[in-house]
Amino acid sequence: MSGFATNVSALRAEHAMTEASRHIDDSTVQLATGRRVNSAADDTAGMAINSKLNAQSISLQRAMRNANEGVNLLQTADGVANGMSGALIRMREIAIQSANGTNSDDDRAALDNEFSELREHLGAAIDSASWNGQKILNGTMTNLNLQIGASSNDSQSVDMADFRDLSALSAAGVSNSGDALASLSAIDESLTAIDSARVKWGAAMNRLIQAGDASSNVALNLDSARSKIMDTDYAQATADLAKAQILQMAGKAMLSQANQAPIAVLRLLR
Repeated sequence: MSGFATNVSALRAEHAMTEASRHIDDSTVQLATGRRVNSAADDTAGMAINSKLNAQSISLQRAMRNANEGVNLLQTADGVANGMSGALIRMREIAIQSANGTNSDDDRAALDNEFSELREHLGAAIDSASWNGQKILNGTMTNLNLQIGASSNDSQSVDMADFRDLSALSAAGVSNSGDALASLSAIDESLTAIDSARVKWGAAMNRLIQAGDASSNVALNLDSARSKIMDTDYAQATADLAKAQILQMAGKAMLSQANQAPIAVLRLLR
């Protein structure tokens, strides 16, 4: 009695068609969006893992840019320091020339004038050296603190120089032999100070470049891991879609046959 009232075969066919339709919808969405996981319902654990990996990847990419910006700032400082070294070397040459007893007063006056102009150039370079609106060589920025990783411990501090203290800025000049010789000592001290700062900056730049490369590599690996979790496997999704379409067509055929069976039985009973 119950078998005649309830067409079990038809119910099974309808269930199979519903499942096939759902798989068709899922595969179609995956192929259209390029994402295997489009909502938490698709893969709850995968969505949670992806969220954590994405946060870490974004943080590392920001850290990489921080390191690159630090390198750019130090390159700016190093470029200014290099120009200052060139000016100091010329000042040293002038001092040696002026210290020679063969110079006339007019010669020394001309040399002293050039020396003074170069000294003023040094002061102007120190006062104007800046990066992103920040003065970097006049003592305003004593330390450059950089966040170069995704955790609070991934930071680096670089000592910046205060070139306002350079001895050459207060050198007596080269108007006479005594002043010229005194200026030589001041210039040599200044060259040593600049070279020392540039050595520190060069080492810091190398560390920052390495840190930036490391952050970039880790971020790429995280993105690759996210891709395996979230992105569509097109070969698999295409195969799943074809299979679901075949099952849907088979379900329609089964449903049609199942619906015809009770009618055939009734005809026999008449």
